[in-house]
Amino acid sequence: MSAWVYRLFFRLLNSFLILPAFRIGLGRMVSNPITGRVMVLILKGRKSGRTRYTPVGYAIINGKIYCYRGERSQGAWYLNLLAEPHIEVMLPGGRIKGHAEEVADDEEKFAALREILKNGGLSGFVYGFNPWTVDEDVLRERMRGVRVVRINPAGPLT
Repeated sequence: MSAWVYRLFFRLLNSFLILPAFRIGLGRMVSNPITGRVMVLILKGRKSGRTRYTPVGYAIINGKIYCYRGERSQGAWYLNLLAEPHIEVMLPGGRIKGHAEEVADDEEKFAALREILKNGGLSGFVYGFNPWTVDEDVLRERMRGVRVVRINPAGPLT
């Protein structure tokens, strides 16, 4: 399948299932081991200033939340996040505020990527390997251009 078909599928899925579920408090129903762990980033548009909601896969490691922007994704949310790193996040169990930044350290980046992909349910296999068993060198080669974001929570869940 071509990339635009995947983008269209996920745009529709996010608009008509994921976001409505989170908005009415059913985030735990759509964020699970089969469909994948999903959170919703609440960002300010860098050009429009409007509030934007973006579902992304994530992992929590040592109290920090990690997500990634794929190498081939358009990533408007990523550019919005870089422009305004103070964000709000809807997790399945509640909301938090935090400060986001790109992960520069390769060890941290690839460890987080592996966990995010393992948390991705069936979508964790989209890169053509099993995230649970893939060799570290293969993971690093295939995910080289991917950007990883760390969100440092500013407080407990609300």
